[in-house]
Amino acid sequence: MDVKKVVLAYSGGLDTSIILKWLIETYRCEVVAFAADLGQGEDLSGIEEKALQTGAVKARVEDLKEEFVRDFVFPAFRANVIYEGQYLLGTSIARPLIAKKQVEIAREEGADAVSHGATGKGNDQVRFELTYMALNPSLKVIAPWREWNLKSRQALLDFAQRHGIPVPVTKEKPYSCDANLLHISYEGGILEDPWNEPDPSMFTLTVDPEKAPDRPETIEIDFERGDPVAVNGERLSPAALLARLNEIGGRHGVGRADVVESRFVGMKSRGVYETPGGTILRIAHRAMESITMDREVMFLRDSLIPQYAKLIYNGFWYAPERVALQSLIDTSQQTVSGTVRVKVYKGHCMVTGRKSDQSLYDPDMATFEEDNVYEQSDATGFIRLQGLRLRIQSLIRERRKKS
Repeated sequence: MDVKKVVLAYSGGLDTSIILKWLIETYRCEVVAFAADLGQGEDLSGIEEKALQTGAVKARVEDLKEEFVRDFVFPAFRANVIYEGQYLLGTSIARPLIAKKQVEIAREEGADAVSHGATGKGNDQVRFELTYMALNPSLKVIAPWREWNLKSRQALLDFAQRHGIPVPVTKEKPYSCDANLLHISYEGGILEDPWNEPDPSMFTLTVDPEKAPDRPETIEIDFERGDPVAVNGERLSPAALLARLNEIGGRHGVGRADVVESRFVGMKSRGVYETPGGTILRIAHRAMESITMDREVMFLRDSLIPQYAKLIYNGFWYAPERVALQSLIDTSQQTVSGTVRVKVYKGHCMVTGRKSDQSLYDPDMATFEEDNVYEQSDATGFIRLQGLRLRIQSLIRERRKKS
């Protein structure tokens, strides 16, 4: 493949540093290293210099935190997205944004190719490359893990040594992790045995629920059209709001999940996740919907959650069916405005109140006390009509027994 310039999704770690040098060596091309700041909590100040020293012709670090939360996390959470009942898709939601920015940088820098560090066994390769195809199918795609013969960590270390690539002198973690403002994930290594309990020292965003404060903390979250806009009365930008909820949820041990999930490529894998702010948001958002959404609209939207989550998990963020679903979801959120009160305590998040100017809840209708707005006798005909088909089936069975 004839390649002149590549935009590499670059983290500055061992793998992508080696990929940078390998691209130059293998394709005799120029490499633009691109690092995305998604709120992963890493110091990115020296990443440009490191990329240039490794051979990149240019290095760019882009602050994407606000765009990530506003245009990717919030739209997904308006749908109450969750994959296989447990995973809040922290990694899956981030990949299309990174790939989108790669495509934009390729256009700005005159590059004819893009590259990523995802392995040939995982989901990320699909998420990156489906985005490339959706946004600029003319770009060439280089996936080193599917091409090179560096099949072990030792082979990577040997390559780094031969090419003078600095390798941090740190103890190797017995798992791999990926972080952004929505979550942090852990997988591989000792976690590959689904019977092994995660080491308590592994967690970084949340305290052990058993060691969380003995007093609960109450939070009020304001929503407008399905999006959170304020915490305890303070309006915050999307990224700042999620960071605030991460901080609160984290100190109370909220948002841990140990999941065995179905990868798109066909195998099962185990992931351990910390999503403190996202967990609080999903619970609060559902509570807001409970008093502001029409019942049938909610049932319809809820029936679409598994499909919507699968589309994101499998990398189809920019597919027309995901965009169409988003339009329906956003229409359903027009009245989802108001305030939800939740209490966080030792790993749990409990709704304790909700209010809204758009509320469909009518105390006069719902009361168990005497009222003048609901004729209870009307329920007789309602129930008879609902049970008509059941009565018919039973009568037919009885006739057949007698015949």
